[in-house]
This record gives sequence, structure tokens and C-alpha cells, in this order.
Amino acid sequence: MNTIKFGTDGWRAIMAREFTFDNLRLVVQAVANYISETGKNGKLVIGYDQRFLSDKFALEAAEVLAGNDIPVLLIDKPAPTPTTAYAIKKYGAIGALMITASHNPPEYNGIKFIPEYAGPATPEITDSIERHLNTLTLDMVRIKPIKTADSEGLIEYISPLDDYLNHLYSLINWEYINKTPVKVVVDSMFGAGTGYLDNFLCDSHCHVNPIHGCRDPLFGGGMPEPMGSSLNELVHKVKETGSILGLALDGDADRFGAIDRDGTYFSPNQILALLLHHLIENRGWLGPVARTVATTHLLDRICEHYGQDIYETPVGFKYIGKILLEKDCILGGEESGGLSIRGHIPEKDGILACLLIIEMVAQSGKSLGELMEDLYQKYGKLVSERLDIEVPAENMPGMLAAVRDYSPAKINGQLVVEKLTVDGIKLKMANGSWMLIRPSGTEPLFRLYAEAESEDELRKIQQFVREDLDF
Repeated sequence: MNTIKFGTDGWRAIMAREFTFDNLRLVVQAVANYISETGKNGKLVIGYDQRFLSDKFALEAAEVLAGNDIPVLLIDKPAPTPTTAYAIKKYGAIGALMITASHNPPEYNGIKFIPEYAGPATPEITDSIERHLNTLTLDMVRIKPIKTADSEGLIEYISPLDDYLNHLYSLINWEYINKTPVKVVVDSMFGAGTGYLDNFLCDSHCHVNPIHGCRDPLFGGGMPEPMGSSLNELVHKVKETGSILGLALDGDADRFGAIDRDGTYFSPNQILALLLHHLIENRGWLGPVARTVATTHLLDRICEHYGQDIYETPVGFKYIGKILLEKDCILGGEESGGLSIRGHIPEKDGILACLLIIEMVAQSGKSLGELMEDLYQKYGKLVSERLDIEVPAENMPGMLAAVRDYSPAKINGQLVVEKLTVDGIKLKMANGSWMLIRPSGTEPLFRLYAEAESEDELRKIQQFVREDLDF
């Protein structure tokens, strides 16, 4: 039986160990079988990031699709995941394959299937692909060499960059930006978003300082994840240049990071709340909002103030995307750095998020810190954090059972008023604080999320839960 499993956003593995050309062929053949099973006919987009061998893996995928008589729209150079997803809509394709391991370390690569609605595949779809995978052997993979496929008209090379950027242009209020241009440092983190934000902003009146804007499959010796110590150079550059903002993209540009003018890092939870308030107050948008179970309840407070609905989903943007489509949400987001808005594809987009941050700062004339203080004054302060707690693999079954049955009457002296099992165990306290604990789907660890009105209270919740569960 095949051991390839799709996580929250595709299959990722270490190259040469699990992520091999043979295993890639099996995955693509399983996708082809799934498409055949659904009876859909049309072209499939293939995009790829800047990782080692990603372009070669993309060609291999094209050969398998061509071997199954599925026409391919092959993007002609490395592209962000949101650009690949948007190409589905632009070209009327039935879906896309994206070769990427997103923010994972450089030794990883991955692949994800994006269906015709241009958002992450639902669990039902990935379960079907895995079911086909479990029936396949290498001798069952159908391959047509790229030259043959090209001569038969099964390969078309596309360049969706301009169409994607024009679409983003329609989603941003450029009147704010052109009226009050900002000085910004853009950190592409050597990823597929290289050249997107900086070239886009150069067409406005913004002054842009790009860093890490070239291809490096080793990502400068770090991880292409726009948070924490990975952004030290961005922090330094913002201070050195006197910039108003520092903005970062992860390896496939679907996640974002933000640095204020004084070098302070702003979490996705904070940015999501700021942007929601901006969309409502300054654009006049009203409508429901979607967030994952692990994302800040500051969004809930804003929605309650304006009488708007909020939907809570399991962790993973595939669930957010589904709600965005079904409920016409004005914003959907997750604490790990995913965001999309009404009018865009139901896929997280770090490039869009960064442009919205620039719009918000330009419109207000304030720093992120000043905007955050204003928001706290209006809705109250909330502090949130995620802890990753490693557990010996042999202890996981027992810990899973303990977490599943965890139902304390009080946490840190606060009465537990609600227990949710949307994804893991979430306990809400009488004073509005909450904690969530859920196992990782790929590693022997648990993720402990907590939110409270002060950092001191947050630490006490974390300590209480860890001691109570003997972590």
C-alpha cells in the first residue's frame, strides 16, 4: 500500500528520500485517474516554484498528464501558488498541479492539486486521489515524452503573470497608495514571489528596496517562512533605510509576513484583524468572515461590533476557501499567514495580503503599531501564541487519548464555558480567553494555541495545560 499522504495543503517530503521522480509519477497518475473518474475534460495548468529540481518535476508531471491525453498549460517560469491558481480561471482549465514545498526547509519538495474552483483541494478530493494512489504501481503510469506531447499539441506554454497582476490591481485601492506613497522593503525570501511585489510597486509612487530577490534553492541557509528569526535581515533593512514597512513572502508566495517601521514583527493574527477593520471602515465592505479554529477571536469582536457573521473552520485554507465560495465572505484568514478577500480566488495569497497592508498604511498615514493601538482601544487587547510540543513517537497514542478526553472544569482559575471539537480540542473560558490543542498531521508533536487579554495570562494558560496533560 502507498504511504504518500496529503496534508493540509498537498503532499510534501524530503527529496531523494520520499519525494522522487517515481513517486511524483505515481501522484500525477493518481490525479489523472481522479480526473478521468469525474468525467471532466479540459486542460490542466502546471506551475512550479524555485526549489531544486522543481522545473524538472514539472516537466515530468507534464509527461504523465500527456500520457493520459490531458492537455497541459505549462507555466514558462517559476510562479507563486496564487498565480498558478489564478491561471485556472484565466484559461478556463479544469485544475492545476503546483510543484512546491511552500515554507518547508530546502531539502523538501511537494505537489498539490488545485481543482477548477482555483482553491485548495478538499479532503474529499485528496481522499479520492489517495485511493487511486493505493491501487497504482509504476508500470501502470502512462508517460508521453515531452517532445512527442509537444508535437501532438498536448503542451502549451503560458505566461499568466500580467493577467494575475492586472487582477490584483483591480482589488487594490490605488488612490490611497498614489496619494500617500510608502517606503517599503520587500523580502521575497529567494522564493517564487521574486519580482512580483517590487516590480508591481515600482509602477506606483512607492519607494521599494528588495532583498533576497534572486533564486537560491538553499534559501540562504534558512527556511522561506516569513516569521520569527527568518526575518532578521528584513528587520535590519527596514531600520537601515528608514522604511515604513517590511513585507515578506514565503517560498511559494501564498503566505505573508509584516514588519513595522521600528522593526517590530506583526503576526498574521494582528494583520488579519487590522485588515478586516480597514475593509469595513475605509472601503465600506460588509459581509461574513471566515477564520480557522486556531485564529484570533479579535476578528469575532470586530464582526460582532458591525453585526456580521463569522464562520469557524478546521485548520487549513481548504476549509476557508470553501466558506469563501459558499458564503461570499469579505475576508478569510488563518493564523499561519493565509488570507484572501471577496472578489479574489479562494486561495491564500501573500502578494495580495502585502498590497492590502500597504493600502491600509497609506490610507491611514499611521504605522502598524499605531493602527494596532487604535484597534485595541476599540475592541480590547488579545494576545495569542502557538507552541509546538514534541512528544516521543511511542507516547503519541496515549497522549492522543488524553487530549481527546481533556475536559477540565477550570483553566488557570477561569471557568470553562464551552468545548469545541472542530479540529482538536478547543476550550473557551468565561473571560473570553481560550486554548486549542491538536496533533500535527505529519510529526510526533502537538500544537498548543492560546489567546488571552494579557501575555501574563497567556503564559499561565500554557503552563496550566502543559502541567495538566503532563507535556
